[in-house]
Amino acid sequence: MEVLNTATFKTKVFDYEAQKDWKFAGDTPAVIDFYADWCGPCRALSPILEELSKEYQGHLTIYKIDTEASPELAALFGVRGIPSLLFVPKAGEPSMATGFMPKEQLKEAIKELLHVTEPKAKS
Repeated sequence: MEVLNTATFKTKVFDYEAQKDWKFAGDTPAVIDFYADWCGPCRALSPILEELSKEYQGHLTIYKIDTEASPELAALFGVRGIPSLLFVPKAGEPSMATGFMPKEQLKEAIKELLHVTEPKAKS
């Protein structure tokens, strides 16, 4: 998982200053976690996202954005509550979910919104 700032967001996700229409810059679908260090539900979600980052490696990218350090990115997506998760498909518009999600619910959202199925475990 990588924490993005405004500059890295523009190169890895979307350059909102250069383009007015959404065009995802990534190679794989992404989940972007808008969080703050003081937020209890955010801290509870972090290890789940870490696990998913490993399980879906090469199929899905998980980024984090600290809303305290990058308030302009939170404002860009209308983040009013945290944690907020932005589900970014390879093509098409992203969608937002707010609040803590258990791991199974996150996997379902990844499957439904990003069309990424869980990779088979290596034996």
